[in-house]
Amino acid sequence: MIAIDTNVLLRYLLQDDASQSTKATKLLSGNNRILITDVVLSETIWTLKGKKYKLSKIDLLLVIDQLFKEPNLTFEDGQTVWRALNDFRFTQPVKVGTKKKDADFSDALILEKSKYDTTRKNEHFDGLYTFDVAAQQLKDVVKP
Repeated sequence: MIAIDTNVLLRYLLQDDASQSTKATKLLSGNNRILITDVVLSETIWTLKGKKYKLSKIDLLLVIDQLFKEPNLTFEDGQTVWRALNDFRFTQPVKVGTKKKDADFSDALILEKSKYDTTRKNEHFDGLYTFDVAAQQLKDVVKP
């Protein structure tokens, strides 16, 4: 198994640099199992959502869903990523000041990783505390 950095995953997904995208595609469609860590996945989604690419929530959901379908890809903890994906899927924009804001995928992943780690340590999970109003709509997210 090998792991890849965010820039390799982005070149594969975006196909926006002839040389690097070709190398990334060859790497990801080769015989190696490819590990996508939580950090790489979060950075990728953050970049795709950002000012340059401006992918919508629906498009981000499709990207993550497609990554699950790639036969050579594996996630750090696929079940937790899948739960975060479903949490993110069902969030709705909430009013924050004068704008509407949706919870980020990273918010959902932080929540699900926290639940997973707490369970793994035989501890009781008492919530994820955040000042992020949009993230507070997720079950088990609490305002401090």
